[in-house]
Amino acid sequence: MAKRSSLFIRIVEGKNLPAKDITGSSDPYCIVKIDNEAIIRTATVWKTLFPFWGEEYEVHLPPTFHCVSFYVMDEDALSRDDVIGKVCITQSLLAEHPKGYNGWLNLTEIDPDEEVQGEIHLQIEIVDSGAVRKLRCTVFDARDLARKDRNGASDPFVRVRYNGKTQETLVSSSCKENKVIKKSCYPRWNETFEFDLDESAVEKLCVIEVWDWDLVSRNDFLGKVVFNVQGLQAVQQEEGWFMLRPDKSKPRRDEGNLGSLHLQLQLRDETVLPSIHYQPLVQLLCQEVKAGAQDGKVHLITLIDDTTTAECRQEVAVNLVKLFVGQGLAKEFLDLLFKLELDKTDEPNTLFRSNSLASKSMESFLKVAGMQYLHRVLGPTINRVFEEKRCIELDPSKVESKDIGCSSLHRIHSESDVIQQSAQHLRSYLGDLLGTIAKSARACPTIIRATFQLLFKRVGEQFPEEKDQNVKFIAITSFLCLRFFSPAIMSPKLFHLQEKHADARTSRTLLLLAKAVQNVGNMDAGVSRTKEPWMAPLQPTIQQGVAQMKQFLLQLIDIEEKEELDPQKSPSLQTQVVKEGPLFIYKARSKGPLLSSSFKKLYFSLTSESLTCAKTPSCKKSSFITPASIRAAEKVEEKSFGNSHVMQIIYANEAGQTDTAYLQCKCVNELNQWLSALRKVCVNNAGMLCSYHPGVFRGDKWSCCHQKDKGGLGCDKTRHGITLREWNDPLDPDLEAHLILRHLLGVREAMREKYLELSTLEKNENLHLTQNEDSENADGPSRLFQVLQDLEEIHSKELSRLSDLANQDRNHLVELQT
Repeated sequence: MAKRSSLFIRIVEGKNLPAKDITGSSDPYCIVKIDNEAIIRTATVWKTLFPFWGEEYEVHLPPTFHCVSFYVMDEDALSRDDVIGKVCITQSLLAEHPKGYNGWLNLTEIDPDEEVQGEIHLQIEIVDSGAVRKLRCTVFDARDLARKDRNGASDPFVRVRYNGKTQETLVSSSCKENKVIKKSCYPRWNETFEFDLDESAVEKLCVIEVWDWDLVSRNDFLGKVVFNVQGLQAVQQEEGWFMLRPDKSKPRRDEGNLGSLHLQLQLRDETVLPSIHYQPLVQLLCQEVKAGAQDGKVHLITLIDDTTTAECRQEVAVNLVKLFVGQGLAKEFLDLLFKLELDKTDEPNTLFRSNSLASKSMESFLKVAGMQYLHRVLGPTINRVFEEKRCIELDPSKVESKDIGCSSLHRIHSESDVIQQSAQHLRSYLGDLLGTIAKSARACPTIIRATFQLLFKRVGEQFPEEKDQNVKFIAITSFLCLRFFSPAIMSPKLFHLQEKHADARTSRTLLLLAKAVQNVGNMDAGVSRTKEPWMAPLQPTIQQGVAQMKQFLLQLIDIEEKEELDPQKSPSLQTQVVKEGPLFIYKARSKGPLLSSSFKKLYFSLTSESLTCAKTPSCKKSSFITPASIRAAEKVEEKSFGNSHVMQIIYANEAGQTDTAYLQCKCVNELNQWLSALRKVCVNNAGMLCSYHPGVFRGDKWSCCHQKDKGGLGCDKTRHGITLREWNDPLDPDLEAHLILRHLLGVREAMREKYLELSTLEKNENLHLTQNEDSENADGPSRLFQVLQDLEEIHSKELSRLSDLANQDRNHLVELQT
């Protein structure tokens, strides 16, 4: 059993931001931090005070996280980026909105005394020392403190205060400080402080403060922990890691004057049971899919489809697709949906055009199984569009005056010249893209080809007439072109085809290219020409593309059964590439300087079976690290190499000894994507480390905590639980089963009502049903209701047990710490 938390984040837009540039504008972007660790950076929106991002993320994180913060920054090319303001949302606030939060939040100023982070390891106790009772506080160490100095570290020391507010004249004698640890955010003090216990004090508080020592300017506040001594007397002693808290908040002078941020957030805490508990549900779903649609029976998948609302249909589709992919039944599941959808469709022009469970499941399936194929097909053309940044427009009503008269080679003198050259460039882009698609049939994953083969066959059987011959082609392109290629062309960043959002000019080019691909996918239906006659200059290329597309589809579905069953040619998600791309590598050395010039660029590819590298993507790959040997994947302090975005992979080498590889990424997003991918492929590894060193072992000590024992315990805790959700995530069968269970419990009553309604209809058609069928002869829905009841009872007991334990811990901490 495991408790897992996930946070859905949508950064929508900002408004009324202050101008940070001399042009009277700003170049805003957002940094998202979970407990002060940056995990997301949005794209920069240039020259605006009303940015729109529209970026979505889902973060898997430990249930113990405290807050999520959004920093709005202004990007500067020649100086450090300016901080515009921030929004901080605590876990408790998110828990108050179980259905999610959606709204505008004012940005607040950055107060250095509130920008604290990290934890401190303390032991505080009451001891009897002869006739006088003592309050003893032992300060061991701290980790992940805020970096206040330019060298990327701090010079921390601790100040312990007791009873200072009631005896102001004795503050100096009741306040003690310890030694300064230079250039470290992971200091180790191991010092003890003792005070005479004052039983007559009205307010019995012990305050442990951490400060950054500065020679010239005032010391910087790093955080504090406050203990209630009266609560401590009940337990006598307390030891552990305590989160550093900010100083008392100051009045917000700029509240509402820094603009605001529109956010959508939803926190979900999932208690996932052991696999054995989900087996009855998984087996039932698999049996229903294998049995297929049968006359005279209410199918379980039909009930799920009819009772799932539009708001959650996408999520349910993803969970079902991943579940059946893991069971090796993805093709059978989708084929069942095809048949159920076709049974309800009489008009071929409406086939798969709605957001039904069939449409959403197929769309999700393509993203889960075909993202690598998508990148291979669309990547070259998308890169070319971004590099060329041309002024392209076909609609006369949208040609702007500034576009007339601008060209890199010669001046354009009229609107028609703009349209003519735009058509020429678009024909080139479209021709290249369609040519790449036409040659890509064999590169498409076999499971996708086999599924499209079934779809082609089902639609052909449903609409066999000569006038409907195009319908079976359009059925495939409605998914491949309209729901897969076109969305990726319009929003390449959301599909990881580009690192940044397109500017306005490039966005228009991508939109026109996506429209052209849609027209090809529609087999150039006349309605598209009627609605947008200005697309006429592309008609010859579109008509040629339709012929190419048909030929491509025939090749795509031309797959033999033995090829489909060949494990070497039928990729599963377990062996697909999880992450790939260029990285800079430096292997750790025990001595000598670590310089940025020591990093070498290689192309890495990660699957659940291996992490390989090569000089280029086309070169022969050599094995680098096996995921089974990984013990941790973590970030490295910036000061260690003088470079940002460096990660370390701690693994067991062939000799069984612990080794470390350092890899540098080009940006914070790529860094977190690689860390997520590595953590996911080794999630079930035995021997994962609980601590690590965020620095490097240089000379005779670690740069982070200054320890001299190279093989000693790390000074910071590992963060295996923080990952970003991606379409190509390795399967987590227990989690997918749990998410499906949660949904089915939510719609159980609606399913029961729908089942009775459909059963009544079937009875009227002389279907023999009995109310007291035994479990073996009961249909799928009847068995499902019993399975749901059993799982609900088990889940409720586990939640109750965990809640009791959490309440005990919470009450104890409240008594002890204020």
